[in-house]
Amino acid sequence: MKNQEIAKIFNEIADILEIKGDNPFRIRAYRKAAQNIDSFTMDVSEASEEELMGIPGIGHDLAGKVIEYVKTGHIKTYEELSKEVSPGFIELLSVPGLGPKTARLLHDKLKIKNLDELERLAKAGKLKGLPGIQAKTEQNILKGIDMRKRYSERQPIARVLPLAEEIIKRLREKTPLKKLSLAGSLRRWKETIKDIDILATSTDPAKGMSGFIHLPEVRDILSHGPTKSSIVTHEGIQVDLRVVDDSSFGSALAYFTGSKEHNIRLREMAVKKGLKINEYGIFKAATGEKIGGEDEADVYKALGIPFIPPEMREDNGEIDLAITGKLPSLIELRDIRGDLHVHSRWSDGSHDFSELINEAKKRGYEYIAVTDHSKGLGIARGMSVERILEQVKEIRAINKKLTGFKLLAGTEVDIRSNGALDYPDEILRELDIVLASIHSGFRQSSEQLTGRLISAMKNPYVSVIAHPTGRLIGERDAYEVDMDEFLRAANETETAIEINAYPLRLDLNDVSARKAMEMGISLVISTDAHILPQFDYMAFGIGIARRGWLKKSDVLNTYGAEALLKRLKRKQAKA
Repeated sequence: MKNQEIAKIFNEIADILEIKGDNPFRIRAYRKAAQNIDSFTMDVSEASEEELMGIPGIGHDLAGKVIEYVKTGHIKTYEELSKEVSPGFIELLSVPGLGPKTARLLHDKLKIKNLDELERLAKAGKLKGLPGIQAKTEQNILKGIDMRKRYSERQPIARVLPLAEEIIKRLREKTPLKKLSLAGSLRRWKETIKDIDILATSTDPAKGMSGFIHLPEVRDILSHGPTKSSIVTHEGIQVDLRVVDDSSFGSALAYFTGSKEHNIRLREMAVKKGLKINEYGIFKAATGEKIGGEDEADVYKALGIPFIPPEMREDNGEIDLAITGKLPSLIELRDIRGDLHVHSRWSDGSHDFSELINEAKKRGYEYIAVTDHSKGLGIARGMSVERILEQVKEIRAINKKLTGFKLLAGTEVDIRSNGALDYPDEILRELDIVLASIHSGFRQSSEQLTGRLISAMKNPYVSVIAHPTGRLIGERDAYEVDMDEFLRAANETETAIEINAYPLRLDLNDVSARKAMEMGISLVISTDAHILPQFDYMAFGIGIARRGWLKKSDVLNTYGAEALLKRLKRKQAKA
């Protein structure tokens, strides 16, 4: 898909314009366009100009640039701007947390041309002394370089999954490949992905492989064989395709889905039962007789245990649960009855209430919560006390006209640096739901950050802590929260915790979500949607929840509206 390529270019245009001191509104327009194109679920190469202009933040000029790139592979404006800065300077901009102005300073004053030079000088303490750069700044730059290295070979799942699905769609349409399925870490819904594994069957594997290596997504061909081929896409992601016999498809799918540790445990169990399990099938060890492998469930059935969902296959206790018959029934996307973190045009969202309601109804939802930003977050058009009261009044009026659907009045209230909330209690008590979150002071100590979250949870009107660790995958590490202390406080105060499904957040992560579930803490899965296509992000939150072993009953927004509101008010009643 071209969406990510164009989003990257628009972000780089914004960086260059910021360096040049260009109009801040123009810079912001490119950044918003980049974010919304990246979130657009339709491939922009297949969109008309009218459909492109339907994307919030995309007018005639930017739609024209998108069309120009789709047709030519170039954007003239970007190429002209790129000539004004060196390639090394663009590389510096790729370091998370290193803003354009600081990058320009380093480039101009120290003539730093690449990341290796930047890392060497930062380690040697040669950066401090420049305006605005201290020893702590150097350490933050080194952390950013380390983060870039860590994520250089892995991509967030939301950037990889649409590409994988598009490749499978083309293979289904253009080749004789059958039973096409994703495998590997992508099928296990890991939050970051190194490469794409695809498994298939076919009566004509050679023709299928030929079609695969000639897909439009292919940049390089790494290998081409009769049953296995590997390519690299234009995004730099490796894709491996294997074709297996129908009789081996199930066992091969289990094997190539992994994880390695999970498979080792299964093979150990097989040995004890006198069996041999591999990618080719299930065999009697003594005679070599093949006794199964066409269906993936055969693998688990042969071992005398129930089918284990791919998301759980990490050898973290799931096999022991299966043996004892205690495997949980994991939450599914269809269990979600509403989204509890949605932004509207009242703050930094792109849509009015009617548009949000219509989109939610299309998804079968019974409710959504409008949770616009509080007054302290000026960059997100945070709302004053007067405006949020006006919004609540409008929501109440809308609800009188709705049947079978409820619009919840809420807020995403900022937790200030001292732990105080951005709205007083007399405002919060007027709302159906209150999300509290941190948007500043990320570099405070663990004690300070944890204290801020706990202070918010002690407020009887705070329903949910949103994106509790503040991470942005590949851009910003989680801030230093004492997770054990945080979870204890959530349990004691009956405060729910959000799994924020925005793909660069996925926060809580799967490990902490499982800890919360095991402590009996309620969770919610929400999208943090700012534009309509971002409602699709719910699937990524479900993936994290399933990796955390969550059941339907563990997640509050699987409740009906009345039951949900009753549960949210329970905390207030105890105050």
